[in-house]
Amino acid sequence: MDDIDRAILRELQADGRIPYAELGPKVGLSPSAARQRLHRLIDTKVVQVVGVTDPMAMGGQTMAMLGLRVDGDPRAVADALSHHDEIVYAVLTSGTFDLFAEVVCRRPHDLLDFVNDVVRPIEGVAAVENFPYFGIHTHRFLWDVD
Repeated sequence: MDDIDRAILRELQADGRIPYAELGPKVGLSPSAARQRLHRLIDTKVVQVVGVTDPMAMGGQTMAMLGLRVDGDPRAVADALSHHDEIVYAVLTSGTFDLFAEVVCRRPHDLLDFVNDVVRPIEGVAAVENFPYFGIHTHRFLWDVD
């Protein structure tokens, strides 16, 4: 990746639907050259074009990150969590928590029920800490491309 590729990625992070007619001049290329560059990034799997939903717009009103401590294999717990629609993603970590899982529920009491009735009974879950989000209306995944 060169500086122009990184500039294209920065622009796409700001607006993933930017027209080539705008993208090209912003990164110092013609629109057709910008299109070719972006297609090369997609073809080489540096960039993926995907739809990302806003959980709040889809009816979820309560979001939280769960920090889990696990006795045994945290991959088994992550796999068990992945079968539930409330889980956005789960990641294995090292440090204080063995696993983080982002969860979206319709109401605060649904989050409480999900943690107590679904997460805590999973074999291997030793402890769960709940970190609720307040005032979050959209997810933006920005990665430093420099």
